[in-house]
Amino acid sequence: MKDESVSDKIISYGVIGCGMMGQEHLRNIALLPGARVGAIYEPNEIMANAAKAIAPNARLCATLPDLLQDDSIDCLLVVSPNHMHVDQLAEIARTRPLPLLMEKPLYTSEAQEAQLETLRSAYPAPVWVAMEYRYMPPIATFLEELERATGHVTMFTIREHRFPFLPKVGDWNRFNRNTGGTLVEKCCHFFDLMRLVLKSDPVRVMASAGQEVNHLDEDYAGERPDVWDSAYVIVEFASGSRAMLELCMYAEGARFQEELSAVGPKGKIEAFVPGPGRFWPTHLGLPPTAQVIVSPRQPKGPQTVEIPVDPALLEAGDHNGSTFYQHQRFLEVVRGQGRPEVSLEDGAWAVRIGLAAQRAAATGQVVTL
Repeated sequence: MKDESVSDKIISYGVIGCGMMGQEHLRNIALLPGARVGAIYEPNEIMANAAKAIAPNARLCATLPDLLQDDSIDCLLVVSPNHMHVDQLAEIARTRPLPLLMEKPLYTSEAQEAQLETLRSAYPAPVWVAMEYRYMPPIATFLEELERATGHVTMFTIREHRFPFLPKVGDWNRFNRNTGGTLVEKCCHFFDLMRLVLKSDPVRVMASAGQEVNHLDEDYAGERPDVWDSAYVIVEFASGSRAMLELCMYAEGARFQEELSAVGPKGKIEAFVPGPGRFWPTHLGLPPTAQVIVSPRQPKGPQTVEIPVDPALLEAGDHNGSTFYQHQRFLEVVRGQGRPEVSLEDGAWAVRIGLAAQRAAATGQVVTL
């Protein structure tokens, strides 16, 4: 039986980190009935002021302990740089383990994975790992129609052709030591989708990747960025199915940013997802609308459906409305009406595959999981 006092109250978030992605979260929380941002910890003054402009009633906290001592907050959202996630999770677990939405990637190194294992077994409240791509309307439709269209997925391909990494506070995202590497930072979303689509865990990873175009002329105190900008990754699963990722981060002129394709004995289903509307050239008119295409083997004939997204949600962020829908579901968990749809185990697997892909590409070896 649900607790009426929790189900009816306005849920107050404590937000840790309010850079570019953190501010997207703030804009989407503002659109949610029954939710508000109560407290923010953001050590960068410029980002803190920007966050305050979005959530003017939130209290700015000087430290993480200060935020955790705020009795008014009901749940936590962590949107700090990748390499800080595990240590902050540990501090939250020691101090005030509230229901938690943790941005991806969950961790960035094999050393942190061992630390995470201890935390996972001891954290008493629900933890949801933010995998926004699951909740993009075209991808959600793709997932809903998957089995009907294919019969059973045997091959799954993801292509992302997009813009380079954007500047972040302190340029933290230019270096593998902070991000975990491009195949962790950017691609854990896609490895999460692979496990979700194929309903199996991976057993082998092969990859070829490198830094070909982006950031080659950048210099940070004598250090050049080492993040890759392109890759092919093949993942074999215990079920016998296979998945492939093609990543290019210097192809922002494309009509669609993500293209998903799943094939099985009955047919094929595809999803085509545009990039952020703010990057679409205005002289070309309105940005493209997402599409899902089902192509049965019999009778032959592709069936195309456009998947429009609420303009207010497109305005609130760069992820096709998914941040809003993710928060809707997370709030149900906070209110005691469900369980996290993306567990710590899911988040750990997504990083595990990414780290294996980084290693496979660096060594030229097949990595067994």
